[in-house]
Amino acid sequence: MIASQMPIVGLAAAAAELEASGKRVKVLWQESESLAFVARGREYRSEFHINPSDEVMFMIRGSMNLHYRNADHTEGVAVIPEGSSIFTPTGIPHSPRFAPDAFVLVVERLRRPGELDRFRWYCPGCDTFLHEESVHISDYRLDPVAGAYQRFFGNLEARTCASCGTVMPDERL
Repeated sequence: MIASQMPIVGLAAAAAELEASGKRVKVLWQESESLAFVARGREYRSEFHINPSDEVMFMIRGSMNLHYRNADHTEGVAVIPEGSSIFTPTGIPHSPRFAPDAFVLVVERLRRPGELDRFRWYCPGCDTFLHEESVHISDYRLDPVAGAYQRFFGNLEARTCASCGTVMPDERL
């Protein structure tokens, strides 16, 4: 009875399953107040995610460059090596960038009604804010990052900087 209430998950096996399937996300659980998933790196990643809850990330395999935006709008990078963990507080814009053969465990709080996850892009030419996609995530198995990317990169106007005219290249190609 306890095992079904308290799942034990083999992280290496979850990463191997993702690697074999080609999928990006494997939800381990979405129960009570808790969400846990293993994510595979993407070939591209340029948006900054703003979570409505705290987030803990643990690098299962490989390393991650976690880009983040400071209150003064400057960008920093935290390097998280394999076997290490990082705590990202609510509201910190962050962009986890890691290779497709790297895997991370992410633990966060399930979204409450009305809470939105936000995905922001900045101009690669002048760093001006370009666009934001907001979504309520009720089921993380739907891969909300992929949906936000499809909407943003499918919209030329959203990818064009009003300040300098730079067009962010379509990273999906």
